[in-house]
Amino acid sequence: MKIGPPVDKPVHAPGTAERKTTAETSSPGAVPADASAKVLLSDAVTNLLAGKEPLSAEFDKAKVERIAQAIADGKFTVNPAAVADKLIANANELLGKASH
Repeated sequence: MKIGPPVDKPVHAPGTAERKTTAETSSPGAVPADASAKVLLSDAVTNLLAGKEPLSAEFDKAKVERIAQAIADGKFTVNPAAVADKLIANANELLGKASH
C-alpha cells in the first residue's frame, strides 16, 4: 500500500490568493454547504504543501543532517528501551486527553 501523492503528479497547494470558498466553486443551483463543511488550511500547512521551509523553532536541521550521516555510515544505534518508554508515554498522554 502506497500512501501519499503519486510520484508523477506533484502536490499543488493553492496560495492564499488562489483559495476559493464553497460558494465560489459550487455550481449554479447547488445547495450551499453547511458552515461546518468548510475547510480552511492554516498558513503552516499551506507552506508545507507548497514545499516551503517550516518556521518552527523545534526543527534542528543540523541534528537531522548528523543523524542522517550516522545512518548512512552505519553508526546510528537505537535504544529500544527509550523508544518503548516514549511510545508508552505518548499513548498515555493521548488516552488522557481523549477521556476529557
